[in-house]
Amino acid sequence: MFEIEDIREWRGREVIDESGSKVGQLEAIYVDTATDQPSFATIKTGLPTRQRLVFAPLSGATVGPEHLRVARAKKQIKNAPAISTDGELLAGDEQAVFDYYDMPYRAAPDERRLARR
Repeated sequence: MFEIEDIREWRGREVIDESGSKVGQLEAIYVDTATDQPSFATIKTGLPTRQRLVFAPLSGATVGPEHLRVARAKKQIKNAPAISTDGELLAGDEQAVFDYYDMPYRAAPDERRLARR
């Protein structure tokens, strides 16, 4: 895995899928509040007038010279839960992101599991 301090510098760089297809541009990193480790990336996708931010897990991701490669297929990422480009992931919507990728989710009803960094 990579250090969160390093990946913060990557905003706006290309994100590619497991086969090398371009998915979009890196917008933000969400860390797991229990471990303070990078957990999800938001990727800006869509047409310039209809862009959105989709979530992709960072487990298995690697950093290349000018890109971030995520270990998921482009089609799966494009259909993932999304927020508007000026939106924020609400605590009540976190579980849907984890469920979409078949990842375990544990957080108290009044706690956030993910925090944007």
